[in-house]
Amino acid sequence: MTDNSGPHSVVPSLANLRDVGGPESRYGGFVRTGAVFRSTDLASLDDDGMRTVSELGIVTVYDLRTDSERTAAPDRTPPGVRELGLDVLADKGYRSIPAQMQKMIADPAFASEALGSGQALDYFRGSYRDFVSLPSAVSAYRGLFLDLAYRSPAPSLVHCTTGKDRTGWASAALLLFLGASEDAVFEDYLVTNVSLLPKFAPVLDRFATAGGDPALLEGVLGVRREYLEASLEEMNARHGSIESYVADALKIGDDAQNKLRAKLIS
Repeated sequence: MTDNSGPHSVVPSLANLRDVGGPESRYGGFVRTGAVFRSTDLASLDDDGMRTVSELGIVTVYDLRTDSERTAAPDRTPPGVRELGLDVLADKGYRSIPAQMQKMIADPAFASEALGSGQALDYFRGSYRDFVSLPSAVSAYRGLFLDLAYRSPAPSLVHCTTGKDRTGWASAALLLFLGASEDAVFEDYLVTNVSLLPKFAPVLDRFATAGGDPALLEGVLGVRREYLEASLEEMNARHGSIESYVADALKIGDDAQNKLRAKLIS
């Protein structure tokens, strides 16, 4: 039976599904629950998952994956759900680790070459900086914020492939903009290691059987505080604050900012 109570829903075909809402806002009240959800991709969504998405009332799905990822594993959604593709890594494509996740899992030699000698941390810190400064990322997150403010009625769902990196910054930036504390943002971010990483135990076992070192994949399939810290460092170095990032980088005007906060703070 599907458990949709609380912020973390248990849906085997839609891992890492959770409500972004809940944290207290410094603007007063709390980030609204039942409005924005996050998850892995919906390519393997089964009938139980379809029912869950319908029961949550999801109106819009924001897909942050590359075009090649979307083509290889298109989302399955209930009828009537609007899908909006926002390719965060369009300017980087196959060179990004998040966009090469499936190849990492399937090919231990490729994973060892790409991630050995501590390269995983360097790669991910670089990717998380890209989420803030890469032009395609700026365009994608601008599209997300504007659509949430003006077009999409709640509830909505944001995802990438594993729902932890591109989606992790989307959730972090949105929560910070809505007045959540950094502690609350990191708490939401690190839940991935509890809700998603255990589901990869068979993947890690197969990887080991194929001759790979599972430790290489753990930093890829899970999240680390240092990853999100890289995004925040990049944001603060370039813009000084979440408010300036949203206004100056994403070019979100006062009207859209006010609408977004009115819609998502209760």
